[in-house]
Amino acid sequence: MKTIINLKTDQEVKEKAQKIAKEIGLPLSAVINAYLKEFVREQSVRFSLEPEIRPEIGKLLKQASQDYKQKKNITGPFKTAKEMDAYLDA
Repeated sequence: MKTIINLKTDQEVKEKAQKIAKEIGLPLSAVINAYLKEFVREQSVRFSLEPEIRPEIGKLLKQASQDYKQKKNITGPFKTAKEMDAYLDA
């Protein structure tokens, strides 16, 4: 017997999910059913989406990596916490 589940989600999430499901040739309901069946079978929830770094943060990390390789804008290492505190207070 089939039943209906009413689910609230962000419109953007729904539209993106429908687009991806369509691209792989499935209706969104088939994708949701597959996840529900896995949830019942495994009795656990897995979140595997890796967080995306915002472009401005990625740019900063890239610059920091380049600076480190060029030994630019580097301080330390400090031998003691007092040495670090003295540097930070200066």
